[in-house]
Amino acid sequence: MKKLIYIIPLLFSMGLVSCEDAIELYPKSKLPVEDYFNTEQDLQLFSNYFYNNMLSNAMDNNPAPMVADDNKPHMPLPSILKLGQSRTIPASGGGWSWGGLRRVNTLLEYIDNCRDKEAVKKYSAVARFFRAYFYFEKVKRFGDVPWVDRQLGFYDDQLYAPRDSREFIMQKMLQDIDFAIANLPTSKNEASAPYRLTKGAALALKSNFCLYEGTFRKYHNLTFGNTIKLDDGEEHPVNTWEDYLKLSVDASEQLMSGNYGKYDLYSTNNPESDYQNLFSAENANKTEYILAVKYNQALSIRHNANAYTVQATQGQPGYTRKFVCSYLMKDGSRYTDQTGWETKSFVEEMTNRDPRLSQSIRGLGYHRIGDPTILAPDLTRSKTGYQPTKFVTASQQTIGKNTYNQDNNNMTTSDLPEYRYAETLLNYAEAKAELGSLSQADLDKSVNLIRKRAGMTGMLKMADANANPDPYLDGDISPESGYFNVTGDNKGVILEIRRERSIELVQEGRRWDDLMRWKCGKCLDTHYYGLYFPGAGSYDLSGDGVPDLILITKGSKKPNTLNDETVLVIGEDIYLSNETSGYVDGFRTQERNKFNEGRDYLYPIPYDELSLNPNLVQNPGW
Repeated sequence: MKKLIYIIPLLFSMGLVSCEDAIELYPKSKLPVEDYFNTEQDLQLFSNYFYNNMLSNAMDNNPAPMVADDNKPHMPLPSILKLGQSRTIPASGGGWSWGGLRRVNTLLEYIDNCRDKEAVKKYSAVARFFRAYFYFEKVKRFGDVPWVDRQLGFYDDQLYAPRDSREFIMQKMLQDIDFAIANLPTSKNEASAPYRLTKGAALALKSNFCLYEGTFRKYHNLTFGNTIKLDDGEEHPVNTWEDYLKLSVDASEQLMSGNYGKYDLYSTNNPESDYQNLFSAENANKTEYILAVKYNQALSIRHNANAYTVQATQGQPGYTRKFVCSYLMKDGSRYTDQTGWETKSFVEEMTNRDPRLSQSIRGLGYHRIGDPTILAPDLTRSKTGYQPTKFVTASQQTIGKNTYNQDNNNMTTSDLPEYRYAETLLNYAEAKAELGSLSQADLDKSVNLIRKRAGMTGMLKMADANANPDPYLDGDISPESGYFNVTGDNKGVILEIRRERSIELVQEGRRWDDLMRWKCGKCLDTHYYGLYFPGAGSYDLSGDGVPDLILITKGSKKPNTLNDETVLVIGEDIYLSNETSGYVDGFRTQERNKFNEGRDYLYPIPYDELSLNPNLVQNPGW
């Protein structure tokens, strides 16, 4: 599966193509650099690699809509969800790859060959954005890693350098991202927006990684002394977790000010469809998408979002019951405060809920874009019955004389978001809540704007949330559904912001990182249950009063169907938590082990890397 922002000529037969897992380049003497990096076009063409290969939604194997987590698992469960003894140290790979960084440093080393100094400034900013982006991914995965900001030859001593502390890495990332913010263009109205970097994209990245680092340090109780020596030889103050959260707030506020491009939440004043349409549109929305990855059917640049959810062979993903039950009612009241919420039918539990629920899964009256046929959840395509529809587009796409079936493997071409404005609003609210500086006015210009766009009539009230924290979200009270370690006067509103973040950003690749920074790995240990069924019988799942599903017991005669109902045998085609009744238990056959609190918050360094560089030290517990 290829993904490109633009068509890239076959440029470099100059020794830059080498193993992704090595840091070193071919000797500089073999690089005909005098032929490259001389014009702005050279710099742009070289930097295309970064967009095409380093952004998370440009990855061949795991664009965000298809990533599994505890809110949306799929079959088979990846090792990241199996955890425990099933996670092993790889011999190589495992995320310990440096090819992207090598190319970033190559550009920065030769960029002064270009005589256009404005282009030098702009593309230095592009390179330094991607270096900060690269190291954010490495810090999340491994913690301490070696900092490399220049090209390395075969015999360079830095190939055998030890890991630098995450504080050193973060300080260098801050230098890079601040340079990018200062030197990237402001306008997002050019033809390439939002597919090219702007100040807004750099602010969004800074907002994200400072929020991550601040909350990670707070909940993991990480400290690094008072000062740190950077590569200028001087001692610099160490940033505290509060410092990083303040930096996140500042970056978010700058982006929210409109001084770096006017961003807003996408809305056509049709809340019953705006959320779904934002993610199913062919072209990225320039109002809300700050940075996006471009796909194109005619150029065979595609992803797999449709097939992932509508084909039985693509993993049968489904939202989990614990997640679906976290959605509020439309009026802002708690679904889990209702009497009998645990055993409501699908039609009952979908009625009068947060409108984003029915725009994220097959709900009542669901139909594909461009096709009025009502479709019920298909339990042969979803292991929980809560069948995802976020990022699902129309089945057919016509371009000129050609018609494409986007439900086939790797045939979907809707653009995918890397950063969007709603996430920045959530970052702002969370950072301020963790700092203890959040006000109702802050909520009204962040979380409550998101709720209004969604069509919610009940807004988040800070005083009410703190006076009465939701027990469903409190891990000490409800370990199957809640978050752990949240304390203090803002406990209630922090839990509500986490609820909002999980719902608004579902399937956007943020969930795993959020659980890691909140020190909530135990959330992964819960049951991945689905719809509730009291037993064998006929069930209406579309809300039209006509049965869509018939469950029968083993040995029963298959009934005649009147409306093409799906017939499933309990204990053979479908498993229920209490054997003949209960919650759909589609993942019961998958190996599960408990999250290892002393180990699983970081990934292991591969064995081969430890052998090649004896100065590397393995992460704790591995």
